[in-house]
Amino acid sequence: MVDLNRLRLLSTLFVLLLLMGSCRVAVSPGMLEPDFYQINKQMHRPQEKVYVIDPGDTLQLLSQNRDQPQRISRETYRDWTFSRRSVDADVFTLPFKVRPPRNGLPAQLNSNFNAALYLGRRIDLFNYKVKVITPTYSVRQLQSRGFGYGIFAGVGSTAITDFVTRVPVGIEYEGVILDVGIATIYDARIFNIGLAVGVDQLMDQNRHVWIYQQRPWFGVLFGLNLN
Repeated sequence: MVDLNRLRLLSTLFVLLLLMGSCRVAVSPGMLEPDFYQINKQMHRPQEKVYVIDPGDTLQLLSQNRDQPQRISRETYRDWTFSRRSVDADVFTLPFKVRPPRNGLPAQLNSNFNAALYLGRRIDLFNYKVKVITPTYSVRQLQSRGFGYGIFAGVGSTAITDFVTRVPVGIEYEGVILDVGIATIYDARIFNIGLAVGVDQLMDQNRHVWIYQQRPWFGVLFGLNLN
C-alpha cells in the first residue's frame, strides 16, 4: 500500500529542489523605477543616495548637491550596481519543518499545512547588461535580485498522537499551532524562498504535554511574488 503522507512529502521536496535549482538573477528589458538608489562603482566606495530617472539609454541622476540632473551614458553606467533598501511584507507557506530529536524520537520532517506573514528589511540590487544581437545592434537588459531578513508569525497544523506527548492523550488529531520566528529571504522576482528558524505554540489543552511546545525547528519559507 502506498503511504500517502510519504508520497506527499517526497513530492514537496521534489518541487522545492526544482525551484531552488532554478534560482537565477531575473533579467528583463525594463528600466529602473524612479527612486533613490545607492550607486556602487567598480573599485570605488559606494556613493551617497541619488534619485535615478531612467528615460532610456541615458540615465539622469539627481542629488542634493546639484541643481541640474547629471546625464550618464550607457557606456559609463553599464558596470554600476544600483541598490535600494526597503521594508518588505509578504505572505509565505512553510512546505516543511525539521524538528530536532526530542524525548527519544529522532529528527522529524513535518509537511503539515503552515502559512505565515513575514515582515522585514530587504535590499534590491540592479545591474544593466548589454546583449549583443548583431555587430551593429545591441539590447539593454536590467538584472535584478533581492535579499532580506525579518520576522514571521503564522498558523498551521501538526499531528498530535501519543508518540509526541509526555503522557497518553488517547486520541489522534490535527492540532492548531501558532508559529513565530526569524527568516532570511531570497527574491528571484518570480517567487520568494527563504530559510527559517521558529518555535510553535499548540493552542489546545494538550499544549502542556506536547514535546515540541516552544521548541525550535528549522524550515523553508516559500511564496509567489504577486506584485
